[in-house]
Amino acid sequence: MTDAALVVSNSLRIPRSELSYHATRSGGPGGQHVNTSSTRIELWWNPAQSTAPDASQRALLLERLGGKLDSEGWLRLVESGSRSQLRNREAVTERLAALLERALRPRKPRKATRVPTGVKRRRLEGKRQRGQVKRLRGKVSPDE
Repeated sequence: MTDAALVVSNSLRIPRSELSYHATRSGGPGGQHVNTSSTRIELWWNPAQSTAPDASQRALLLERLGGKLDSEGWLRLVESGSRSQLRNREAVTERLAALLERALRPRKPRKATRVPTGVKRRRLEGKRQRGQVKRLRGKVSPDE
């Protein structure tokens, strides 16, 4: 990581000026310290308005991060694992870099496969046997 930009990959460097950090009070255990210090960090970044990704990267990010973006297109990550604001800030920044790197990684193409004939035959035979068992579960007539 450099001071001027967050390095996500060789082709993507996000200027730190585009990242917005907000410190808020953290919940959970910690006693009086938690109640008086703002150590929880929220990181906000808008991929649609960012100048860092090119058009293809932006489209890929918007597609793959779509469920994580709010209605205005902002990505929000929160970190409150540490008592230190600085460590939470570093951790959430690393999470952002990892998330973007995963989103930009090319997907492995699926190789089409077919179900072997023997497997199909055994599955259908098992279904027939199960059906036979269920048919034989009926009421027993007095002559049997």
